[in-house]
Amino acid sequence: MEAIAGLVGIDPFELWFFFEVLIGGLMSGVMYALVALGFVLIFKASSVFNFSQGVMVLFAALNFVGFIGLGVPAWASFILTMLVMVALAFTVERVVLRPLVNQPHISLFMATIGIAIFLEGFGELIWGSSIKPLDVGIPEGAVFMGDAMIQEADLFAAAVATVLVAVLALFFTYTRIGRALRAVADDHQAAMSVGIPLNTIWVIVWSVAGFVALVAGIMWGSKLGVQFSLAILALKALPVLILGGFTSIPGAIIGGLIIGAGEKLAEVYFGQMVGGAIEEWFAYIVAMAFLVFRPQGLFGEKIIERV
Repeated sequence: MEAIAGLVGIDPFELWFFFEVLIGGLMSGVMYALVALGFVLIFKASSVFNFSQGVMVLFAALNFVGFIGLGVPAWASFILTMLVMVALAFTVERVVLRPLVNQPHISLFMATIGIAIFLEGFGELIWGSSIKPLDVGIPEGAVFMGDAMIQEADLFAAAVATVLVAVLALFFTYTRIGRALRAVADDHQAAMSVGIPLNTIWVIVWSVAGFVALVAGIMWGSKLGVQFSLAILALKALPVLILGGFTSIPGAIIGGLIIGAGEKLAEVYFGQMVGGAIEEWFAYIVAMAFLVFRPQGLFGEKIIERV
């Protein structure tokens, strides 16, 4: 981007240009955070990292654009896709999670890898592997703050993410289901002993994670087209989780903003010093530093075990 700025005669150290890069990075961070929210939801209910969340974003987007391609209106496609994600939640609970209750977390983690591989292949089998453009009426223009240009689509994504975070935070804090989810995350056996239906809770949380994946898939699909690289891109949410904390919904947003802004600024202002492509690995270097100095993340719970 710095090279492009030089070609068109833009000084990358102009304040307005810095502001434009920063805002663009923050908006990308919001998109990462949308994916990270799904990871947080399932981790809070099972204490297991759901490796398949990135593929769930792809799978939801494939179904949504596929239904639209069959002539179904966008609003009806959204409902149909959400029904598919709820059916997926029931299937995962019955076939995968229920047999693994009280098993080591590594078993559940490996199961989510299997779910990811299955969903990717199943989605390609049904809808094909070609890139599918997605247009659901998200604004495509730009607004200017002084000389800095901001894409309206990025502002729309930021508004959607803000609403989702607020709703989910209220859901986990003030509802009986939200409190039950936290109890299940702490101890499966203890939760079942006080009458919390573990299987029902898992269906609910996977359904909500499916909804978040659908929203993230629509946002990313509208920007890049629905393609299988979305699943890989969604893994950028992992450094976001490490920064924000695996159990914190606000942390997912803050971590996303830090990663998004950091990688864009690093690419523009330091990319040429190391041959470019900082944007591809910056997030993982920052995550490694956090794992060394603050493994619980900025907002995660610090767990101390005494023996």
